[in-house]
Amino acid sequence: MSKVMSRLRIRSFYCAAVMVAFALAGLFTQGLNLGLDFTGGYLTEFSTNKTVNQQEMLAKVTPFLEEGFELTSAENGKYWTVRAADNGTNANAWLNDFVKSINIQGTVQNDNVQVDSLMITPQDAIYIGSQVGEELINQGGLALLAAIFSILLYLSLRFEWRLAMGSVAALFHDVILVLGIFAWLGLSFDLTILASILAIIGYSLNDSIIVGDRMREIMKSNTESEIDTIINLAIKSTIVRTLITSGTTLATIGAIWFFAGESLHGFAVALFSGILVGTYSSIAISATVPQLLGLTADYYQQQEEEVCQLP
Repeated sequence: MSKVMSRLRIRSFYCAAVMVAFALAGLFTQGLNLGLDFTGGYLTEFSTNKTVNQQEMLAKVTPFLEEGFELTSAENGKYWTVRAADNGTNANAWLNDFVKSINIQGTVQNDNVQVDSLMITPQDAIYIGSQVGEELINQGGLALLAAIFSILLYLSLRFEWRLAMGSVAALFHDVILVLGIFAWLGLSFDLTILASILAIIGYSLNDSIIVGDRMREIMKSNTESEIDTIINLAIKSTIVRTLITSGTTLATIGAIWFFAGESLHGFAVALFSGILVGTYSSIAISATVPQLLGLTADYYQQQEEEVCQLP
């Protein structure tokens, strides 16, 4: 049984490597679909007097805008947000034309005693310059670098270098796969997605540290077992905790995905996929990389012997 588990774990590691290569191919060929927060453009908001479904509102808005805009709703389809690229026109221009067109139709219908007609109320129109987008990209990149640097420093102090490398490899695996999903599917990448990436980094690190700590404890107390057996014992002793934690978190994020509206759809997709691949990588990568790098079962005993031999 232990040998079967070891073979599955090694194969899972190579499968993870293939998925990372596929995700990188998507990032290099497709690239990320940067949202309005990073590229700059117009953000316009309006409300309706009754609930309108997404497809119906999309059909009404499309004639007034060029391709490439993003339409999201809130408050059960009564509050709408449009994000559109900067095409050199005024943000209020299309909204005024749209509101006038819909409301005129509603007035005519009201004269014919159709009191359930759609009426639009403009709320806000904001222009986000490209310079602001560049600043957000720089600040977001610095935030990611600061988080990764802090994690590397923490791991170097906490773990033996091969255990630390396992955690780092799992972390990069999780982030690259989530970015690859957004690249291949063409989902909008905005500030909420960047925030979810930072959350995924913390979640991935937590899972990897738990497995690494357990491996270290077993190696210190068990001097006779092989490294394969020790890794398998560490996974078995933490898998229930990992699955329960991941399951409850996925249930929460699933609720956000289905009930929080379009505005948080990308955020939920990123976190949901990040937790799935993070749970996978804590077993397939963080526990396997130390073995592939030559970590032995009696490493800590050898280390203690070397310390005792010092003058």
